[in-house]
Amino acid sequence: MNELNGVLNSCCNSLKQQNQSSENQLSRSLNQLPVAIIGAGPVGLAAAAHLVNQGQHFIVLESGPSVGSNILEWGHVRLFSPWQYNIDKVAKKLLENSGWNEPSANELPIGKEFVECYLEPLSKLPAIQNNLFLNSKVVSISKKGLDKMKNLGREETSFIIYVEQQGMTKRIEAKAVIDATGTWSHPNPVNADNIWTSSELELNKHIYYGIPDMKGRQRKRYEGKRIAVVGGGHSAINTILELSQLRNNIEIYWIMRKNSVKEAYGGEENDALKGRGELGSRIHQLVDAGLVKVLTPFRVYQLNQNNGRIDLKGEYKGNDFTLCGIDEIITNTGSRPDFSFLREIRLSVDTATESVAALSPLIDPNFHSCGTVRPHGEEVLRQPEKNFYIVGVKSYGRAPTFLMATGYEQVRSVVSYLSGDIEASKKVELELPETGVCSITLVQKNTTSSSCCCS
Repeated sequence: MNELNGVLNSCCNSLKQQNQSSENQLSRSLNQLPVAIIGAGPVGLAAAAHLVNQGQHFIVLESGPSVGSNILEWGHVRLFSPWQYNIDKVAKKLLENSGWNEPSANELPIGKEFVECYLEPLSKLPAIQNNLFLNSKVVSISKKGLDKMKNLGREETSFIIYVEQQGMTKRIEAKAVIDATGTWSHPNPVNADNIWTSSELELNKHIYYGIPDMKGRQRKRYEGKRIAVVGGGHSAINTILELSQLRNNIEIYWIMRKNSVKEAYGGEENDALKGRGELGSRIHQLVDAGLVKVLTPFRVYQLNQNNGRIDLKGEYKGNDFTLCGIDEIITNTGSRPDFSFLREIRLSVDTATESVAALSPLIDPNFHSCGTVRPHGEEVLRQPEKNFYIVGVKSYGRAPTFLMATGYEQVRSVVSYLSGDIEASKKVELELPETGVCSITLVQKNTTSSSCCCS
């Protein structure tokens, strides 16, 4: 009996050694794979810079023909944050080592300048350029050989990324994934219920989602027209300010869901970001001068074509209302994240904001009226799927208060963690300019109170 126990123990020890050897081999094999970054915008390229700094192998997959493809769609628009908030610190060091000339810290670049003066030089650094793949659309991500329901060995299994390149679909294996795809290419509709209706889709030739280039190629489209701008954020304000400069028999109707137009002005002179504050002040002056007709709260539920023009039907100040005879609609109602290619990845996403779930309490616009968010990093962004992260504006879901500096700190923390520097990943520090508007409105038993939400 003792001899049998000895044989069994010997066999067990041998199996343990074999399993341990197999696990070590698997771990070494996994570590040799790259980190995959999806999206070559400012946050995606910042992640690449940090991985270069950590000596980690990576690839960057960008669906567009160039870095910053989404930004170039609004390349004529001036950012309200100066260069000092738009450049990642590690990326800056890499660029300086290559002889790059840094733009003036206090200048406000337009989107095209931001791409040409920062993103393109960063992408052309050999350590990044050799690992950057343009025109590479990610269509799906999964775990190698596992569907979403399988648990066994899941954390030790690599990611498989399906990528469309020049009509061909390729499989790419990675040890970790950083999703920095943003939300720009998935705008919200005009419809106040946030539903895409057939009538809106049929009128797409008369609806622009974003900020048109009124001084350039799209000027003639809007000259002499009656135009409805839908939305109450900075994009809508930028659109109206651009339209107002045409001054050629143009009529501008500003449609919002806010209770008062004053809510759109923001902190104005109290905003720590001068450019952002000036937007509020300039639109305030236009409205006071009667150059913009404000309809708020106006919730649009139906669009109808009528003699070549559009009628917007809905509810204005609680009553049925139709705004007739609109030639063009410009929609700035925000955007939403695309999770369609992540169906096989286990995600924790907030049901309301569609942001990373743990981030939602910090950014939910139902409770926070300001754009200042407490510093957060890998621990907050961590998903149930080990080594999968959503960063940048996509991490905010539908919330509109993201700043690039926030995304830079996100990827610094995530890359530190992936590189094994747990302590550095937890030391999250971020200084953001105050908006000048900071309050929480609580409605309890018909009473309202306010308090600061940014401290």
